[in-house]
Amino acid sequence: MITGVSSGFGHEMTQQLLERGDTVIGTVRNTDKVHDLIDSYPDTFDCRLLDVTDVPVLQNTVREAFERHGRIDVVVSNAGYGLFGCAEELSDAEIDHIIATNLLGSIQFIKTSLPYLRAQGGGRIIQMSTYGAQVAYPANSMYHATKFGIEGFCEAVAQEVAQFNIGVTMVEPGGARTEFRYGSAKVANLMPEYESSHGFLTMLDASRGLAPGDPKRMAECIIASADQDPAPLRVVLGSQALSATIERLETRLADFRTQTELAASTDF
Repeated sequence: MITGVSSGFGHEMTQQLLERGDTVIGTVRNTDKVHDLIDSYPDTFDCRLLDVTDVPVLQNTVREAFERHGRIDVVVSNAGYGLFGCAEELSDAEIDHIIATNLLGSIQFIKTSLPYLRAQGGGRIIQMSTYGAQVAYPANSMYHATKFGIEGFCEAVAQEVAQFNIGVTMVEPGGARTEFRYGSAKVANLMPEYESSHGFLTMLDASRGLAPGDPKRMAECIIASADQDPAPLRVVLGSQALSATIERLETRLADFRTQTELAASTDF
């Protein structure tokens, strides 16, 4: 079961899984972009209408999917989008919506799936994240907030449900040639005062150069991770993503190590 399969990694994963003969329950907000899959795989593509911000509908959709199919081996929390703009440029509505979608929607989808996965004796949860859950850039504050947040949730949940044979994996891709950058990204009402932080506009402009990540290869790796035992907690995709993550974590670790005496000084 995969949320948000109308484009990007969700669509690519769904297509690959259907081509190899798997059954996919895929959620979309509208069916405009998945008519090809509906027509080509009438028996194995179970398409459901869902906006993950509507929690009661989300809960009913998960329940109906497990009741109809009996067992779902892998649930993939994929629905989400990027919001670009400095903190002062963001409206309250934009902040509320990205939290409701990327963070709360993912939390509710995973939480609702847990009793069914536990009852069937195990399964796999895959949370689509980003290397931006480790590395923060200007004009991405709310996107980073949702991804840092969902990774904290997933890391804790992974420890809670390991006893039930449920594995949890967070996938951290770098830039890829998907609609995340070139179609679905939302941009705040930009202010000239923050022009120096608007470098993301170049990234969103396909005519200025495309992202290095191949969505097809990335989707193959995500699918393959579902069969790894034990489940990898994190999977980083993209050489730039990995190098940036390592660099940022090493910087953070070095800073922590300078605080040994300060930290100890506060103990009784």
